[in-house]
Amino acid sequence: MSRFGWIEGKNIAIEYRFAEGELKRLPDLALELVHLKVDVLLCSSTPAVLAAKKATTTIPIVMASSGDAVEAGLVASLAQPGGNITGLTSFGPELAAKRLEILKEVFPRLTRVGVLWFSGGPGISQRLQLKEIRATALALNLKSEEIELDPKDLERAFQTVKQKQVNAIMTAEARVISAERKRIAELAGKYRLPAVYPQEEFVDTGGLMSYGNDQADQYRRAAAYVDKILRGTKPADLPVERPTKFEFVINLRAAKQIGLTIPPNVLARADKVIR
Repeated sequence: MSRFGWIEGKNIAIEYRFAEGELKRLPDLALELVHLKVDVLLCSSTPAVLAAKKATTTIPIVMASSGDAVEAGLVASLAQPGGNITGLTSFGPELAAKRLEILKEVFPRLTRVGVLWFSGGPGISQRLQLKEIRATALALNLKSEEIELDPKDLERAFQTVKQKQVNAIMTAEARVISAERKRIAELAGKYRLPAVYPQEEFVDTGGLMSYGNDQADQYRRAAAYVDKILRGTKPADLPVERPTKFEFVINLRAAKQIGLTIPPNVLARADKVIR
């Protein structure tokens, strides 16, 4: 926000609320902020935007990131969002398909992929991702196994992966799953499974690969929306935008741990390599 002349403690105050992976807390947190009569609500996930939408129809809501905003019923269209919501929406389903393609390219012997997903939330974005993954798996002649993930018992999900004879995994993109990224990456290493994730943070905590939106860029662009709204522009007049920057990250230490060699042509495409 400082790029636009907004300095916290000087001419802007920011109230932070975190659900800490507990989606059931989002409605109450959204209401707290609405009762404070904030000028703008900034949300970082589809469940958060849905909670904010339920809490207010008048306070502008900016999406720093969301699944398919139209499919989720958050906006009428990208060009003309209408209502009080605007911001950035993702290529969630399309990127999920791309991750599976990368996984197959890195691990040509892949025949059965485990898709870890969380069934405890609204799940609109995840359902779209799973649909796209099924279609891509079929095109690649792969069998996809959808395995529900309980954040409180991650080991059980990996035991199911082993029982189903899955030989690589990927995760759906969901805030609750991201919150458990360190443990998920550890378990993938323990079970010697090639894996691809939606965000670089998974790789930073020991995961093998990630491909997804540049999250820092998303928040920088979201700040521009907040600035325009604070200066008087209505959210309905600000078209929703898609991501423009993507990152492919590879962790060679994780590859070595599971005895996997990354093909040179794939390695050359990586934006960042952890050695």
